[in-house]
Amino acid sequence: VALSRHWEHGGDGAIEFAETVVEACEDKSEFKLLYELDMPIKERIELIAKEVYGADGVDYSAEATRAIDRIQADPELSKMGMCMVKTHLSLSDNPALKGVPKGWRLSIREVLTYGGAGFIVPVAGTISLMPGTGSNPAFKRVDVDVETGKVEGVF
Repeated sequence: VALSRHWEHGGDGAIEFAETVVEACEDKSEFKLLYELDMPIKERIELIAKEVYGADGVDYSAEATRAIDRIQADPELSKMGMCMVKTHLSLSDNPALKGVPKGWRLSIREVLTYGGAGFIVPVAGTISLMPGTGSNPAFKRVDVDVETGKVEGVF
């Protein structure tokens, strides 16, 4: 254990902490994915939903099912890791369910692939995929007056 005092001594105050971090990084890792990459996509989603989030099961939209079938048929895409997207406000896909909810099912509305990053991305519930965008972003207040052509709501 080391204390970083960079706020008091600048870079010199973080040297011991940095050395401790480097030492910890050199330790043998015991990391293991929850799932095997050759598991069917739906099985991986269901395993994550049950083991990580505590869901009773998973429901898929028709769009999500079509995407999963397409991805599963591609030997390269189907072996990518999973990155679940859902609200940060709850273990469920419903931001109003607080704590550790019981008796709920995860709803997958679409499944995306990010080949460059190497992830299959199941999207659960209603969530914005624009990072940092609030629930009432400014672009919703921008419009064009069709009679004058003037842009409104920018300033």
